[in-house]
Amino acid sequence: MTKITFIQADGTVREIEAEDGATVMEVAIQNDIPGIVAECGGACTCATCHVYIDEKWTEITGVPSAMEEDMLDFAFEVQPNSRLSCQIKVSKDVDGLIVRVPPQEGS
Repeated sequence: MTKITFIQADGTVREIEAEDGATVMEVAIQNDIPGIVAECGGACTCATCHVYIDEKWTEITGVPSAMEEDMLDFAFEVQPNSRLSCQIKVSKDVDGLIVRVPPQEGS
C-alpha cells in the first residue's frame, strides 16, 4: 500500500495507507481528513479538494491540467504547489507523498 501524509493547517499530521488507483481526494474523504470537502465528487468542477503538495513531490505529481488550473482560480490562498487532490492518482510512485491542507477551502 502507498502511504500519504496529510498535514492540517494547525500542524496535525495523519499518515494514511492508500489503495493504488484511488485519488488523493478519495483517500482523504474515506479517512475523514478535515478540509477536504470534495463537493463535486472528483469531477474537477470545484476547488474544495485543494491541497498543497510538498515541494519534494511537485515534480512527481506533475503540473495541473488546464481544467485544473481553471478550477484552482476558485480556491483560496493558491500557491505554486497548489493542486486539486482529485487529480492526483495514488500509485507506488507517490509512496510517501506529503500534502498540506490549506487553512480555508474555496467552493
